Amino acid sequence: MNLKEIRNQQGLSIRKLSDLAGVPVRTIEDIERFDRCKVDTAIKLADALQVTLDELCRNKAAQ
Repeated sequence: MNLKEIRNQQGLSIRKLSDLAGVPVRTIEDIERFDRCKVDTAIKLADALQVTLDELCRNKAAQ
């Protein structure tokens, strides 16, 4: 998952992304730490970051 990289590129803190996506801070921290999340959470994060699920979730090596 490319969440941390995309979030940092957009200059967003975890708190700001949490507010934009309606996802708890702890959930975002866990996703960035363990590299996995539920699909519905990934959709919320992708929408908030204005990226596709593919951009958010796909391993760059697989592209």
